[in-house]
Amino acid sequence: MSDLLGRVVTPCIGVCSTGIGDDVCRGCKRFCHEVINWNSYSQEQKRSIDQRLDRFLVQVMEDKLHIVNAELLAWQLDVQRVRYPAQKAPHIWLFQLLRAGAGQIQEPRQYGFLVDAAWQDQSLLQIREAIDREFYLLSQAHYERYIGRYIQKQEG
Repeated sequence: MSDLLGRVVTPCIGVCSTGIGDDVCRGCKRFCHEVINWNSYSQEQKRSIDQRLDRFLVQVMEDKLHIVNAELLAWQLDVQRVRYPAQKAPHIWLFQLLRAGAGQIQEPRQYGFLVDAAWQDQSLLQIREAIDREFYLLSQAHYERYIGRYIQKQEG
């Protein structure tokens, strides 16, 4: 997410698990070294991390939730006073809405999205939890494939 000056702000949500030994934060899904070194990174480095996180989140969401009216979704976010990064993809906005109040949404179409047929037997709270879990697993797999392999080579 960027601030008004175009700087990438931390994706931290205040639920860090890297302090207890996780290689990937269960809150923001950054790698442990990214959490530790965030303030020393350039804006370009931060943007690269932010874009990876956005790609992973959208990838996980697209098979569960379909945006049918992004303008309506933005309007609802404004009405509900849910902060969202307007410059990002609507699925990122939708995730902010689900974080803020998945349990209060009765009719997704009134918010500009639909639940995929394969997920219609799940509540939005359950879908949000599944998205968060899969987002974490995707980040963890990416870490293990690219970062973990590099660390093993350095140690071996």
